[in-house]
Amino acid sequence: MVTATFRFYAELNDFLPRARRGADITAPCARAATAKHMIEALGVPHTEVALVLLNGVSAPLDALLEEGDRLAVYPRFTGVDVADALRIPAQPPGRMRFVADAHLGGLARLLRMAGFDTRYSNALADHEVEAAVALEGRVALTRDRDLLKRRGVDYGCYVRALHAPDQLREVIRRYDLAARARPFTLCLHCNAPLRAVPKDAVSARLPPAVAASQDDFRICDTCLRVYWRGTHWQRMTAMLAAALEGADVH
Repeated sequence: MVTATFRFYAELNDFLPRARRGADITAPCARAATAKHMIEALGVPHTEVALVLLNGVSAPLDALLEEGDRLAVYPRFTGVDVADALRIPAQPPGRMRFVADAHLGGLARLLRMAGFDTRYSNALADHEVEAAVALEGRVALTRDRDLLKRRGVDYGCYVRALHAPDQLREVIRRYDLAARARPFTLCLHCNAPLRAVPKDAVSARLPPAVAASQDDFRICDTCLRVYWRGTHWQRMTAMLAAALEGADVH
């Protein structure tokens, strides 16, 4: 058994009991405990951590703790400037793909609207979210901190906002997604790609007013839903423009 002292900064304190916020926390650690193990034991999901300073030197999450160690733990967007700091990766390599837990259906729909592959089902269990992260290289989105502590969840985001448009802005900011958005290229319902389709191929399925006023259509080959640029599209375009902070929306 060793003892180490921890100090959490900025919004990481939100995960701590009120009495421990903004203060040094001296805690006993199991022998061979890692920084990750103890950070999560104290209540902070490792996915929310950007930088760990172990005795003043940047260290990985799997660093083993020794008697008397002091750890300073910083969140994403930290302004700390440490030369050659070992910042903890926020996302897997390659294109961004997400998995949203069962409580974030609105966010999942908006991410798909923005063109980001987002797996979602209101019946998705925590172990299925974990598997999607571990096996498919997705980033978990959740408001359940315990889900982010699961062994297979290397990448994830604790979504702080309560309403879907605010959640979308939060995720876009955290992962710097604005330039990578491809709005209206995925089906909002099943996450499959959309393709352009001639009007005469879908005209029998259109409301008369839509058939008379619209000429640009897209279809999902998985669920066969048809999309067009009606008033709902205009509202979604305005919402996405605000979330993307001026990025072009086509």
